[in-house]
Amino acid sequence: MIVVLIAYSYLHQTPLKVRAIKVQRGPIRALVSTNGKIEPIQNFEAHAPVPTTVKRLLVKEGDRVKQGQLLLELDTADVQSQAARAQAQVKAAQADEASTASGGTQEELLTLEAQLVKAQTARDVAQRNLDALQRLQQQGAASAGEVKAAQEKLQSAQADLTLLQQKKKDRYSHAEVAKIQAQGEEAEAAYSAAENSLSKSMVRAPFDGIVYAVLVKQGAFVQAGDLLLQEADLSHVLVRAFVDEPDVGRLQAGQKVEITWDAFPGRVWNGSVSTVPATVKLRGNRNVGEMTCTIDNGDFKLLPNINVGVTIVTAEQPDVLTLQRDALHADDSKSYVFQIVDDHLKRQAVEISLQNLTRVEITSGLNEGALVALPAEENKPLLDGAPVKVVP
Repeated sequence: MIVVLIAYSYLHQTPLKVRAIKVQRGPIRALVSTNGKIEPIQNFEAHAPVPTTVKRLLVKEGDRVKQGQLLLELDTADVQSQAARAQAQVKAAQADEASTASGGTQEELLTLEAQLVKAQTARDVAQRNLDALQRLQQQGAASAGEVKAAQEKLQSAQADLTLLQQKKKDRYSHAEVAKIQAQGEEAEAAYSAAENSLSKSMVRAPFDGIVYAVLVKQGAFVQAGDLLLQEADLSHVLVRAFVDEPDVGRLQAGQKVEITWDAFPGRVWNGSVSTVPATVKLRGNRNVGEMTCTIDNGDFKLLPNINVGVTIVTAEQPDVLTLQRDALHADDSKSYVFQIVDDHLKRQAVEISLQNLTRVEITSGLNEGALVALPAEENKPLLDGAPVKVVP
């Protein structure tokens, strides 16, 4: 009874002052807004191959360069010395390998051949002496001791000959051959490294682009591995955007992307989603997925490593009924509005589709031009059937 009296009193009191908005026809877009970073698609980094000094620096940051253009030259005196030493080691190793393959040097082979002839002669002489003593023994002219001594001398001579023959056949052991081959490979590697260092001492542009970072000065000393300069083709750049986890499922390849940068207020670069996140990871205090897109940067305004604003259009309709979002209410997951009819509120169920931060698409329940109440002054409650006065 009390509730009925309150409602009756409320409905017959002074009209509630409300602002109102009309249902309009027009475009609506569903958006995901986040931040991102610009990265070069084709990037080149020059690093010092060895500790040395910068002999000549021929470019500065912002210079446009052509493929093959000399950008920087390092001092190569030490590297040239290393290359010369390595080349000498390669030649020595090649000579050792050739000697190994032929069984030794020319001098060693001649010496060994002479030793073989001498050993062969000694073995033949020992054999003839043994034969003679054996015949004399049969005639009683030689003792058994003399025959035995001759046999031992023949065995010794045969052993010397066999050793030399084996030495000629297998001049080097497998271990020795492997060691010589390893020395050759080491010398080749040293020479290749020196040649590589020499080639990297003359830094040339691998493609047409812009030198966007120079980290050394002419005459400066650099350590091996130090970054010298960076060049990129900035006619197209990659945008890596960081999308919060709840919005990752809304992304699809091909969706429109709009890029803004505070350095150029009002300027918008357009692209489309190239890759969608394959995983979510922690970035700072956010769980994000990484989305990428390619942007045409023909005027080279977007620079590597800058932070940009990223807006992804996940859905859009060009000509539909839309309503200001704060006019929409929900009850048990059902949407409704308070339409103004004859200066009274009428609760009207509606169906919605696309929505963004400011507007929502109305698919049924209202016609174009329908007048709908916005929240009342001082957040007073809106009731079905209550009298209202529309204020600006």
